[in-house]
Amino acid sequence: MEQKTALVTGAARGIGLATTKLFLEAGWSVVMVDRDAEVLQSEAAALDNATAIVCDVSDPQAVDDMAAEAVAINGRIDAVVNNAGVADFGPIEETDFARWRRVMETNLDGVFLVSQALIPALKITKGALLNIASISGLRASTLRVAYGTSKAAVIQLTKQQAAELGEYGIRANCVCPGPVRTKLAMAVHSQDIIDAYHDAIPLNRYGSEQEIAEVIVFLCSDKASYVTGQIVAADGGFESTGVGLPALRK
Repeated sequence: MEQKTALVTGAARGIGLATTKLFLEAGWSVVMVDRDAEVLQSEAAALDNATAIVCDVSDPQAVDDMAAEAVAINGRIDAVVNNAGVADFGPIEETDFARWRRVMETNLDGVFLVSQALIPALKITKGALLNIASISGLRASTLRVAYGTSKAAVIQLTKQQAAELGEYGIRANCVCPGPVRTKLAMAVHSQDIIDAYHDAIPLNRYGSEQEIAEVIVFLCSDKASYVTGQIVAADGGFESTGVGLPALRK
């Protein structure tokens, strides 16, 4: 059997890097894509069967060039993980159009552009699209007007992809991470925020990057060969609780 190849955007750190490593452990090769050239190339250099391509996924021409290079590397793409994204939190009244567009151009436009550019390659392999949204795309919360809206749009885009690309054997699914214990999150979350999340999540803890990566790689694998159009919340039960007042669960 030929070695399968996954392309992962936002692969220089966090969930993207964890996903890259898990694909490699499963015997895949990986094309790592990120706009942070220094960190990307450093991480890729430490991994076998991983190749780095520097690309801003919001730039249509850069995406087309990246896709052509990625396909040329191993001659095939079996899975595309659209993980690249930016976080921006602030009140609606303070979110001007320029700020709105900065979020949309990466979180939504980037998913659309990368997917479109690699559909021809995925048709050949009957491969998988895996988009990363967020729990913020499933439930509204304060300070997330641009971020949450962009992720809700990614969820709908995933359903459109599943509906239209299924005839080619391409599967499209979406993972919505809940609170994840990343270095960035731990740097900005106060103890009060951490305690509040723990109280609101039925499993009473943050998730890990590895736990999210496990779901991603499974949905891209042959083990999920009849799964498409699905929105999977990897969130410790956070979305299922609604208001989720801890006192009402005891």
